[in-house]
Amino acid sequence: MTEQLRRHAAVLFRAFKSRNYRLFYAGQTVSLLGTWMQSVAVGWMAYRLSNSSLWLGLIGFASQLPSLLVMPFAGVLSDRLDRRRMLFITQTAFMLQATALAALYYAHALSLWYMVALSLLLGVINAFDIPIRQSFVVEIIDDKEDIGNAIALNSSMVNGSRLVGPALAGFLIAWYDEGICFLVNAVSFVAVMISLILMRVRPIQGRTDGQSVWQGLRDGVRYVFGHKSMRYIIFLLALASFVGMPYTVLLPIFARDVLGGGPHTLGILMGASGLGALAGSLFLASRKGTTHWARIIFVAAMIFGMMLIAFSWSRRFWVSILLIVGAGFGMMVHMAMSNTVLQSLSDDEMRGRVISFYAMAFIGMTPFGSLLGGFLSDLWGASLTLTFAGVLCLVGAVLFRSKMKVLGECR
Repeated sequence: MTEQLRRHAAVLFRAFKSRNYRLFYAGQTVSLLGTWMQSVAVGWMAYRLSNSSLWLGLIGFASQLPSLLVMPFAGVLSDRLDRRRMLFITQTAFMLQATALAALYYAHALSLWYMVALSLLLGVINAFDIPIRQSFVVEIIDDKEDIGNAIALNSSMVNGSRLVGPALAGFLIAWYDEGICFLVNAVSFVAVMISLILMRVRPIQGRTDGQSVWQGLRDGVRYVFGHKSMRYIIFLLALASFVGMPYTVLLPIFARDVLGGGPHTLGILMGASGLGALAGSLFLASRKGTTHWARIIFVAAMIFGMMLIAFSWSRRFWVSILLIVGAGFGMMVHMAMSNTVLQSLSDDEMRGRVISFYAMAFIGMTPFGSLLGGFLSDLWGASLTLTFAGVLCLVGAVLFRSKMKVLGECR
């Protein structure tokens, strides 16, 4: 039994054979704990000050809108510049943004509009960071066959932090205040900088061919949307992100008004979503290759939609926790498998641009969904809004399956 567990662990964590990846994983884990703590604190404080789901949607919109506008250009730059140096810049910018939040909070000057402005700044930084960071993983994996495993482990890192960070934030807010979460997040970026310094990376020079950024962007659009499988993967992910992912923006409403709890309830709900997502990422990390990928994406999207519908009408705390775990599992398997397949289908010189379009679909559509979700929640109520979102996710999954059957990818 011990030998079987050892072999299973060797398969599950095979990307850790790369020293640089181990450093990357450790630094990002610490940083992401702070990031999730700040996310919970911003959402709770905004709802505490406004008592309006529309403000939650507006802040979510501001933090994610730049992904749609900036990320395509960031993908082109990621294919051309030194990614480690660029990561130093983005991590420093993240630190300064969190420090500004903390300074304004303890100066008693952090208004809702300041939170919107700083969320917009966070979105701009994120738009550059995501394609650079995900492309950088390819550079720090010694065995390129482990790239799929590294992507899945990255998802486990995000969601392990998502499990712990929100729960910790909920208790810190209840015991102290929101400002402590902003401070912890600012300090956490030091871990990433140290890990980058300790890495031994040979810079990979991107291919420019004298092209302008606009030409590079046009090439990326033609490359991604000219590939039918890539196109349908991105379309389904964009739909799920637009209608489904804003459920996280509405969680403060379910925590306080539906389940009758406080900040600790919000932290537990977000942590439960992270637990499901962690389970999903470990499920993918244990797989070898991308066989049956279309079927997995279809089933994951169906699970996500069904769990959202059930959660929207649950009025029992423990039932809601179980359902949000299921939603997190479906969302993560859908997202991480899409990421793995897109990277496995892409050429090295186009990888940054492929990731930027993936991130645009996953993150760039979310702000519009957050804004719409906040508006519909004020109009219809949070439960009916989330039910509507879940139904649309199911419809999108069925349409995706029909397209994949035509291409012979789904039987």
